[in-house]
Amino acid sequence: MVPSLERGTSISSSFNFDRMFDSSAGKEQQQQQPHLVEPSMSESQTQDSLGGSPVESSRPMTSRLISRRQDKQQSDTEMMKDKFTKLLLGEDMSGGGKGVASALALSNAITNLAASIFGEQTKLQPMAPDRKARWKKEIDWLLSVTDHIVEFVPSQQMSKDGVCTEIMVTRQRCDLLMNIPALRKLDAMLIDTLDNFRGHNEFWYVSRDSEEGKQARNDRTKDKWWLPPVKVPSDGLSESSRRMLHFQKDSVSQVQKAAMAINAQVLSEMTIPDSYIESLPKNGRVSLGDTLYKSITEEWFDPEQFLSTLDLSTEHKVLDVKNRIEASIVIWKRKLHLKDNKSSWGSAVSLEKRELFEERAETILVLLKQKFPGLPQSSLDISKIQYNKDVGHAVLESYSRILESLGYTEMSRIEDVLYADSLARKQCTDEETSDGGIATEMDSELGEETEKLDPQYSSKTTLLDFIGWSDNSSKGLSEKPPKSPKLTPKKFSYLEKLENLNGFRSPKDRH
Repeated sequence: MVPSLERGTSISSSFNFDRMFDSSAGKEQQQQQPHLVEPSMSESQTQDSLGGSPVESSRPMTSRLISRRQDKQQSDTEMMKDKFTKLLLGEDMSGGGKGVASALALSNAITNLAASIFGEQTKLQPMAPDRKARWKKEIDWLLSVTDHIVEFVPSQQMSKDGVCTEIMVTRQRCDLLMNIPALRKLDAMLIDTLDNFRGHNEFWYVSRDSEEGKQARNDRTKDKWWLPPVKVPSDGLSESSRRMLHFQKDSVSQVQKAAMAINAQVLSEMTIPDSYIESLPKNGRVSLGDTLYKSITEEWFDPEQFLSTLDLSTEHKVLDVKNRIEASIVIWKRKLHLKDNKSSWGSAVSLEKRELFEERAETILVLLKQKFPGLPQSSLDISKIQYNKDVGHAVLESYSRILESLGYTEMSRIEDVLYADSLARKQCTDEETSDGGIATEMDSELGEETEKLDPQYSSKTTLLDFIGWSDNSSKGLSEKPPKSPKLTPKKFSYLEKLENLNGFRSPKDRH
C-alpha cells in the first residue's frame, strides 16, 4: 500500500497535488486574462473623457477573486497532503513505525469522516452546504485510492499493418469497478432524501427541555435524550405529506438493503485471521454451550421457540449469543472442508447434519441482526477488519457500513414523524368517537399503524415471517408431532436472508 501510494504521488494526477491545482489555477488565470488586457491609447482617452476606466476599476476586484481561489486551492492541497501523509504513516504521525496497516488506516479515516459529518444529523432537514461540500470533497479524496487498485485483463490491439494482437491491459479490480459506482449512487440518494424535506412545515422540532418538548415525548423518543422531539398539527399530517413520508421511507429501505448486501458480501470475502481461529474451541458444542447446542441440533427445530428461550434482555447478552453462533458457524465450515480425519478438528458428526446445523445457525444469526439492528460489530467482524490487508475490501466495507448507518438514521427520523402523526390522529379520533359514541374503521387502522411504528412491535411479529416460510409451513411447525421425520428447513444463501429482512442493523463506531 505504502509503495503504491508513493508511486501514485509522482505518477498519477489524482495524487500529484501541485500539478493538479497549479493547472487548474493556471486555467482560471487564462480565463480571466482577457479582462485584464490594457486598453489602447484611443480607448483609454475615450474612457478618461467619460470619467474613468471600468477595466481599471474592476481590476482590483478580479485580482481579489483570483487570490481567494488560489488561497482556497492551496489550503485544500495542504489538507489533502496531511490526510494522505497520515494514511501512509498508518495514523502514527511520530514516524516511529507503530502505525496500523494502510487498509485499517483508510477504513478508520472513512468511518471518522462520516461520524464528523453525519453525527449531527438529528433532524429531517437538508444538510448544511458547508458539511455537504466537505463530505463530497473528502470522500472523493479517500475513494481515489481505489483508482490505482488494478488487475490485468486480456485485450485486442490492432497494429498499423492490420495484424490483431492480444495483449494484457490494466483495469480497475472487478469488485471495485462494480461496487464503488453503486455505493456512490446510494450515497447521492441518501443525501437527496434529506434535500427532499426542504421547505416542509407540517412537522417541526422543539427543544427537549421546553414545556412543549416535554409534552411531545413518547415511547419512541423517551430514551433518545440527544434527539429533539418532533411535533405535528393536532389533527395530524395531511395525506400528501404522509404519502411522501412513506415513499421516502421505502426508498431509504431499498438503499439500506443494497448497502447491507454489499457490506455482508465484502465481509464474507475477507479472510478470517489466524488469531481468531486459534481462539476458537475445537467443536461447536463448546462454543454454543449445552443448551444452545441441544436446541439447534435437535430433530424438531423451531426458530421462534429457540429465541424465546434465550435471555436477550440486554445488548451485552444479545452480542454474546451472536458471537457464539458466529464462532460455531466458522468451526462447522472448517470441518466441512477438512479432509484429514486424524486432525484435532475432526468429529463423529456426519457432514449432512453439520451442514443442517450450519444453516440453522445462520438463520438464527440473521434473525438476531434483524431484531436488534443497533448491535455493535461482532468479534468476527472486528477481527476481520482489524487484520485485513486488502485496501479495496477496506474501502468497500467501511463505505457500505457508513451508508447503512446513515440509512438507518434517516429511516428512524422518518418513523419518529410517522409515529407522532399516528398518535395525533388517534387522539383526534378518540375525541370524535367519545363525542359521537360511534367507532369508525379508522380506529383499527390507526392502532395497527401505531403498533408497527412502536419500538416493541418487533417482538410481536413471528420470526417465520422474516425468513420467508409460508403460512402452511409455520402452522405445521406450531404443533409438534409426536414422532416426526427429520425436518430440513428451506435453505437460503446469506444474501437471500438479508434481502428478506424488514429491519436493519446499524454498526456502531469502533472508536
